[in-house]
Amino acid sequence: MTNQNKHLGIYQDLVTKITHNIYASGTFLPSEIQLSHLYGTSRETIRKALQNLLTNGYIQKIRGKGSLVLDIQRFAFPVSGITSYEELNKSLQMNSETQVRQLQVTTIPVESFAPKSVVGDKATFVERLRLVKNEPSVIDRDYILSDIVPEIPLAVAQKSLYDYFENKLGLDISYAIKKITVEPADTTIQKLLNIPKTESVVVIRSETYLQDSRLFQITEAIHRADRFSFVDFARRTKKI
Repeated sequence: MTNQNKHLGIYQDLVTKITHNIYASGTFLPSEIQLSHLYGTSRETIRKALQNLLTNGYIQKIRGKGSLVLDIQRFAFPVSGITSYEELNKSLQMNSETQVRQLQVTTIPVESFAPKSVVGDKATFVERLRLVKNEPSVIDRDYILSDIVPEIPLAVAQKSLYDYFENKLGLDISYAIKKITVEPADTTIQKLLNIPKTESVVVIRSETYLQDSRLFQITEAIHRADRFSFVDFARRTKKI
């Protein structure tokens, strides 16, 4: 591991220790000086690792006391960033499994959640069921525009689409527009997520664009509301 990304390895190690209750919620992490001695690195590297913990909801900085470990019984998903499920699986230590239910070339239907501008366009439809600790938790449904991504192999759908898009195809993914709603679950969703008829689901629908502003991915992520929380990191800008 290079010095440039050493803080990421420290961050992952601290996540593992928090997840396995070595650093329990309600307690404080060792000080920056203690952590720098423990990992044999500079305080600046430790600060970067702690900032990642803060951003992802693992700790809260308390002035004069240090880094308080927060309760992470519910997995917290960032809603403003563009992060693949596989990246979250690794960073949050979820021990997740992916089942590819559908992978087919089709056209985007009128009744879909896609914008009208791409309805009828050729796309690859991918539906995946995510299991966390063997429990169904998320249904991901994606339409990937075929004029930008002509083919998606099954092995890619089982792992990380974004790794394929960026590192294999060289796509420059730039921004996304997201809408979050709470909705009743239809019978198909109830069965897939193993939830009762009365329970609602949290649905995140997003349109993802390349650097040149071309829409290439439309996603619907359906989450069990009792298993996940959704977080954002916001910083207040003082009005002048």
